[in-house]
Amino acid sequence: MDRLIECVPNFSEGRDMAIIRQITDAAESVDGVRLLDVDPGRATNRTVVTIAGEPQAVIEAAVRAGAKAAELIDMTKHSGEHPRFGAMDVCPLVPIRGVTMEETVAHAHELARRLGEEVGLTVYCYEHAAREEGRRNLAKVRAGEYEGLEEKLADPAWGPDFGPSVFNARAGATAVSARDFLVAYNVNLNTTSTRRANAIAFDVREKGRIKREGNPLTGEIVRDAQGDAVWLPGSLKCVKGIGWFIEEYGVAQISMNLTNISVTSAHAAFDECCERARARGVRVTGSELVGLIPLEAMLDAGRYYLTKQQRSLGVSDGELIKIAVKSMGLDELAPFDPDKKIIEYVLAAGGQRRLVDNTLEGFVHETASESVAPGGGSVAAALGALGAALGTMVANLSSHKRGWDERWSEFSDWAERGKACHGRLLALVDEDTAAFNRIMDAFGLPKGSAEEQAARAQAIQAATTGAIEVPLEVMAVALESMEVIAAMAQDGLAASASDAGVGALCARSAVLGAGLNVAINAKDLTDKEAAKDFCERARELEDKAREREARILDAVRAKL
Repeated sequence: MDRLIECVPNFSEGRDMAIIRQITDAAESVDGVRLLDVDPGRATNRTVVTIAGEPQAVIEAAVRAGAKAAELIDMTKHSGEHPRFGAMDVCPLVPIRGVTMEETVAHAHELARRLGEEVGLTVYCYEHAAREEGRRNLAKVRAGEYEGLEEKLADPAWGPDFGPSVFNARAGATAVSARDFLVAYNVNLNTTSTRRANAIAFDVREKGRIKREGNPLTGEIVRDAQGDAVWLPGSLKCVKGIGWFIEEYGVAQISMNLTNISVTSAHAAFDECCERARARGVRVTGSELVGLIPLEAMLDAGRYYLTKQQRSLGVSDGELIKIAVKSMGLDELAPFDPDKKIIEYVLAAGGQRRLVDNTLEGFVHETASESVAPGGGSVAAALGALGAALGTMVANLSSHKRGWDERWSEFSDWAERGKACHGRLLALVDEDTAAFNRIMDAFGLPKGSAEEQAARAQAIQAATTGAIEVPLEVMAVALESMEVIAAMAQDGLAASASDAGVGALCARSAVLGAGLNVAINAKDLTDKEAAKDFCERARELEDKAREREARILDAVRAKL
């Protein structure tokens, strides 16, 4: 999907799985929509659902889910810990790929209109989709909750943006928004006191707490010249938070919405809660992620905690995620499964299997089969990835060597460069085979008419150019990895010098092997000047690879 948005509707039902399943089935009935996550909460009596797809498909899915929720959920009987005012309580749209925020706002307004006109819901628009400045904040829109909704609707100033202004006792109201990626994140405490949890939440949330004279709980409220209460801001920007007690776990939590994780990350929020809790005689025991989180947020957390330990950051993504999970106690209340909690992994699930997803044995057998792909180009990329991985390994080992503590950052930087190289080369394993397949697809195009023949010839040339550019990138990245390998051969752990040497041999072979793929495809280009330029660039990379290999092997042999 070139255009991808996420929709995170929250429904006021977290206990009856039959009702929840009917709502999610309604959303999934739309072609092109993926159900990414369903997170019910018994204490909150609320379920957070995450779906994704192209905008129009997601809008249709949200309308169907909203209609089913209005049919099945009776708000007159609802109770729970979380603020709410409707069966489909909130329904935010989030741009993920190929969609601007401005476009997402337009989609949110279309969704709000359809929920109002087709489902009969009372709809307010908030955050980026707000049609009035005073409605940007969800807390203000939902103030008074369900119990105060009838009175709110009687006020002309609070007429809905879409749908009926008459109080619907069964369905309540729905808030629709366009917003940035929000992380719903709860921090667990070793207390059952909602009061203590709220105090910590007020310490950290951006809004803070009302200022009082003397006693912060019972003192007289301090007011400004206009008579409005003065607020003392909390310590974390772009954070909303409250404290509550979760009966099913027997603990109080600080429940936060991180509305911009580039400003306040999950790990920053966790550490700040730890500090504020300690100051109040409370201890943080772990945390809980509600819904999904971007991969980079988890990797950033892993790097942050490894940096505090003065450990190398050039480890695998899986290891970074593991460090993040353990450091923030994300598995305290339930197992943390990255494949179900990280949005990129959830979206990738069920997709076409990649060559690099094979076992090593499987990749070898696939290469050896009668299929013409994968071939030399993919193997060259794989060989380059192994070479870069060896350089990264030596850097990681050197970073953790006893007596070299003051040099951990130096080797960590090299390890990160190596990791970037072997990560890109792994991706190029599949990209090389895909480039070859595009050539085959182009040759299979119809050629009956003159127009078809011209289009086919143009497609073949474009695919051939792509099949040259991929191995050229393999050459460039493998050559770059040799800088890491050279540094490790010269300055890294002496006991791993032979590993650096093998890495150099792999990288050099990757460069030369990919160069053969450049040459064999360049001969099929009709633009001979372009073909000549590609071949000259390849020869320059080959010459540099041979020179670097010689220097690395000299350094390695000096240590053997």
